[in-house]
Amino acid sequence: MTNETDQQKTHILLTQAVPDPIDDILMRDYHVHRLYQTREPRQMLAECGQWIEGVVTGGAKGLSRDIMACLPALKLVAVSRIGTDAVDLAYAAEHGIFVTTTPGVLTDDVADMALGLLISTLRQMSEGEQVVRAGRWPQTNLPLARKVTGTTVGIIGMGRVGQAIAQRVAAFNTRILYTDLGPIAGLDYSYVADLHALAQEVDVLILAASADSGKVIISESVLEALGPQGYFINVARGKLVDETALLNALKDQRIAGAGLDVFANEPHVPEGFFTLNNVTLQPHRASATLQTRLEMGAIVLENLAACFSGQLPPHRV
Repeated sequence: MTNETDQQKTHILLTQAVPDPIDDILMRDYHVHRLYQTREPRQMLAECGQWIEGVVTGGAKGLSRDIMACLPALKLVAVSRIGTDAVDLAYAAEHGIFVTTTPGVLTDDVADMALGLLISTLRQMSEGEQVVRAGRWPQTNLPLARKVTGTTVGIIGMGRVGQAIAQRVAAFNTRILYTDLGPIAGLDYSYVADLHALAQEVDVLILAASADSGKVIISESVLEALGPQGYFINVARGKLVDETALLNALKDQRIAGAGLDVFANEPHVPEGFFTLNNVTLQPHRASATLQTRLEMGAIVLENLAACFSGQLPPHRV
């Protein structure tokens, strides 16, 4: 039963679950509505949408124009990630709705995931684990893997995450090239303006670019340039990749392998990936460590508290 104190609290909407310590604070300070728990989201929004002033969501899930239009009192969309490509920023700006993110917190985890995918894919660790778990060792003779140390690595997008990845792979005595909107001052790595030229030059191509543009970056021609000895790693967004072209390139062995944490239509993954031994798959877990999720949650709480106390949210975009 809703008591009088609860009725006085600001109503917020959660589009997905948050860590328990963060959820406890939200429950204490706000009237929480859980969109992810209902089977009838439209009915729920029709019943409580008029009261919702804040939304807590993730970068991949974001918040669509359709949902925002159901929330006439909305003041803040607090994204518990750094990406805002899934939030209708134009609608938010038009209606005076703040959009905030959690900058700087995810960098290490995403870079760690990129390194993990790189090592796992080149060294065929997923396939090796399947052989051991199935009791097929030593009857199964796995093909020799690709050495990680001494490879040439190309990074697409040299922001915080890209630079953190570069620092990590440098420990493997790699040659590092990168592309971005332009050369970045102060970096010792070699800048390559043309993406196809970069792909042609490297052994491993890592996508760490912002998804704000929403345009496909990894096309069939880029994969062709990467070639049959090249590997592709994605810790950015699935929609930046022509997924059909990637799947075909892996099937036809026109590239050597891929490590993927993100997909175009999450959580739906093309089934063709499931039977391939030259791909490492993760369910978008780059930032999924307890420590980082708690830090992200703390920033979300900070943005909510500022907004609903009449201040400007500190991490608004």
